[in-house]
Amino acid sequence: MPESLPKTGETPVPEPERVSLFSAADVAAILRENGWLTGESTEKQSVWCERAAALLGSQAIERSRLAELLGLVFQYDARQILQTTEAHVVMSRYAARDVLRQLALLLLDGAELTTDRFREIISQLKEGMDLRGRELFHPLRLALAGRSGEGELDRVILLLDEAAAAGFSAHMKTARERILEFCSVFE
Repeated sequence: MPESLPKTGETPVPEPERVSLFSAADVAAILRENGWLTGESTEKQSVWCERAAALLGSQAIERSRLAELLGLVFQYDARQILQTTEAHVVMSRYAARDVLRQLALLLLDGAELTTDRFREIISQLKEGMDLRGRELFHPLRLALAGRSGEGELDRVILLLDEAAAAGFSAHMKTARERILEFCSVFE
């Protein structure tokens, strides 16, 4: 067995934390290019750009990928999302509708979706529904981020309410607004 791999029974070696290749200035530039940030940024917007660079910058190797992830924060149309093949696949899986109903109930109180609150919601969904993996996460990510992919979408979700609070756009939709729109469009 190669030395770099742990032997059977040993604890796996954790992967090193990925470093962001992008800065807050890179995020702000992308936002300006797309019309999501106009004029000088406020202090709240600058802080948000730093957080977005930290959360999403490590998920993107190329600037275009960072722009794509940021686009998920600022562009959301449940009707368009639900017309995709991806949405049909996700929503046809076991318990997908139940996940969305429970998620909507948990988000209806309107409290800001912070990292801690997101963890609590995930824990409540896991315990209450006895679901794990894609059955739980794909419907949640589809409804809130607009896609059903992997963990980088959880980082997009964590930026939603903060972006709205930072005052980027009147069209910015919080997690609560997104789940309400998704459920209202979904049959």
